[in-house]
Amino acid sequence: MPAPSARPAPTASSTTPTLTTRSRRLALGVIATGMLMIILDGSIVTVAMPAIQNDLGFTPAGLSWVVNAYLIAFGSLLLLAGRLGDLLGRKRMFLAGTAVFTVASLLAGLATTPALLIAARFLQGIGGAMASAVGLGILVTLFTEPRERARAIAVFSFTGAAGASIGQVLGGVLTDALSWHWIFFINLPIGLAALAVAVPVLPADRGLGLRAGADVIGAVLVTAGLMLAIYTVVKVEEHGWTSAHTLGPGAAAAVLLGAFIARQAGAGTPLLPLRILRSRTVAGANLVQLLMVAALFSFQILVALYLQKVLGYGSARTGLAMLPAAAVIGMVSLGISARLNARFGERRVLLAGLVLLVGVLGLLARVPVHAHYLTDLLPVMLLAAGFGVALPALTSLGMSDAKADDAGLASGLFNTTQQIGMAVGIALLSTLAASRTDELLAEGQSRAAALTGGYHLAFMVGAGFLVAAFLVALAVLRPQRPKPLTTPERDAATV
Repeated sequence: MPAPSARPAPTASSTTPTLTTRSRRLALGVIATGMLMIILDGSIVTVAMPAIQNDLGFTPAGLSWVVNAYLIAFGSLLLLAGRLGDLLGRKRMFLAGTAVFTVASLLAGLATTPALLIAARFLQGIGGAMASAVGLGILVTLFTEPRERARAIAVFSFTGAAGASIGQVLGGVLTDALSWHWIFFINLPIGLAALAVAVPVLPADRGLGLRAGADVIGAVLVTAGLMLAIYTVVKVEEHGWTSAHTLGPGAAAAVLLGAFIARQAGAGTPLLPLRILRSRTVAGANLVQLLMVAALFSFQILVALYLQKVLGYGSARTGLAMLPAAAVIGMVSLGISARLNARFGERRVLLAGLVLLVGVLGLLARVPVHAHYLTDLLPVMLLAAGFGVALPALTSLGMSDAKADDAGLASGLFNTTQQIGMAVGIALLSTLAASRTDELLAEGQSRAAALTGGYHLAFMVGAGFLVAAFLVALAVLRPQRPKPLTTPERDAATV
């Protein structure tokens, strides 16, 4: 008689209960709401920066830390938070992160000194990393049927693509109508509502336990390495690429991250099992995202600066000018992206979206000093539908090979490359735009013309990043067989 088999160790997937369709929809709504709150916060602050500087007495150099403190904490902790979600339970991590972010938002709104606001922003970054690192991981374990998952990912991606534009509108309105404090206070009812619904709705998962990946040394190495790397990149504009302030910390960050990779290759319980990077699809999707996000910073931020500094738009008008972009992104993300992915495959849809986005930055590289919104800018905003095409497809590819036990890690990794791409885009494109502007001013051009010329260069480099992303997707990502929708599938209820 054969000996009885040993009882298998619990996995994240085996402890996730089956939920009804309504419960899964509510869970998706909670995750999307939490992500929208976090993403809105990233862009809503940029519009209110002048008011914050005037009220709290920030120096120009100190003001940048309102953004940098959040970015450093958020970007450096995503990978660790994602893995801890797998080990301790993704629901616990999401709830804790949302609570920390909400409390930090209250502290930021009450801040009366620069130091208090910067500290609150750092705490917001910690909470944002904890919640967003596991959001995708929860989603892909809830929606396992391909078309349901595609629809859910489209909703999730919409919060990222359109949230930035909505944040600029909301930031301008709140700052002009009330005060900059309300760009943080607005998070309180959203965060509390998300927590109230999340507790009964999100599936309880016990996680794998710390013994399955409690690599403390690895956690210290990767967190310190990412924090130092992001700090180095965001300070490039101030010190330059070849200064000791950039090369020294950059080299130290590379050593720390190299030591982390070496440790993961030999660790018995690695924080980042390297098997996840052996997937050609996952690795390729993360590289495409890094290039794409670095390029699209020029749309999210530099277009707003062009509208304000060259065309003289106010905060609210700038946000409203970019609202059509948010509208078309939402229409495409929520309306047709899932069907496109199912019909043609994520790879083809991603390539088509990248072509549209190259067109966006190509048009912006030709925008005149005295632009007319309807003829020069509205077509750009409408072409931004490429965001809604590309992002859901890319997100699906980035999570496609993630096992249930690694879903949080894959989610954290995908979000980490997003933040690194954003940091690189901020550093590189801002520096190029500022340098070109100074050159044109020295040649005697007007400030408006010089600023426009600087933005043109940044847009062209961003378009180059998108071309590189297209080539990587074409060469690395494997072609997929499209699955035509049958009549019953077309009529099936969506998520």
